[in-house]
Amino acid sequence: MRVIVTRYWNVQHGDEREIAQHISEAALLLQQGDTVAFPTETVYGLGADATNTAAVKQIFAAKGRPSDNPLIVHIADAEQLGSLVQAGSLTSHHRILMKAFWPGPLTIVLPVIAGSLSPLVTAGLQTVGIRIPDHPIALQLLRESGLPIAAPSANSSGRPSPTLAAHVHDDLDGKIGGIVDRGATGVGVESTVIQLVDGELYVLRPGGVTAEQLQSVLPDIRLHATDHEEVEAADTPRAPGMKYTHYAPKGYMHIVQGDDENEVSARIQSDVDAAKARGESTGVLTFEESVGKYRADLVLACGSLARPETIARELYAALRDFDHKGISYIVAEGVPESGIGRAIMNRLLKAAGHQRIRL
Repeated sequence: MRVIVTRYWNVQHGDEREIAQHISEAALLLQQGDTVAFPTETVYGLGADATNTAAVKQIFAAKGRPSDNPLIVHIADAEQLGSLVQAGSLTSHHRILMKAFWPGPLTIVLPVIAGSLSPLVTAGLQTVGIRIPDHPIALQLLRESGLPIAAPSANSSGRPSPTLAAHVHDDLDGKIGGIVDRGATGVGVESTVIQLVDGELYVLRPGGVTAEQLQSVLPDIRLHATDHEEVEAADTPRAPGMKYTHYAPKGYMHIVQGDDENEVSARIQSDVDAAKARGESTGVLTFEESVGKYRADLVLACGSLARPETIARELYAALRDFDHKGISYIVAEGVPESGIGRAIMNRLLKAAGHQRIRL
């Protein structure tokens, strides 16, 4: 069995020449068919040459990722679409979305040119999800490599996505070629995945671009959100993150959600107390406004309900904190499902295996 020594480049500090040298070394690894984890504005991605099946196989092997789960392809410039997606497939609606949200956390599913990418990237589908990340290091790496880069989140499959290079190291050290460290990511949850079908827009995965933002640039188009039942009924997911348990801590977790704050906090504390009596180590995932309400072995304030973007930014790190403290039983407080809250609840539900108590 091949022993992998994972290289590490810290590009948080240093002059431009030093950073450029590190990026060149990481790009060379990608060109040689290896894997490199790198920061984006959403989470850290695990990249490989999307045209090289042997390279893409290493992503699946390192993550332990199911092979029917397609990968998002990252590009540096919209001009690269010409070699990847079918001629004539880009509509005026696509171009409006690209102008508004690229670079940024929006993945657009498009008809792929047969043979332009490894079949492992598309998981046998005739489409591919593509985006341009809004992160200077990601863009520099993409340009330097000259490649379309397939890059799911750089974590072991099913685990919380990484928002720090340290999270990548915890999961994948010794399994991948290198890690580019630029500190914390910004958005904190993955990109929104959308597909335009017959002039209507389907949100296949909520993320960093909200439904409200999409509707604001395409006010006359009908927008659909794909629900959990539809995903589970599908044999093959149409986009990443639509199937299988994701983002999960090691301990059991469920969500309590309701309109009455006092009723929600009382139920959470009751569940925690019962678990404590059974000998569980207990945790509560809540927000700055409510952190003083709870008694548990670990109570984490994950951002503020007044600023839901802070919840998205801190969510995955909080889920990992429960693991580091050995918490076996976690109750999470739900959030309103508007704006970025829809993406937050999507991730919480997947982390909890869709175990939710509605009050």
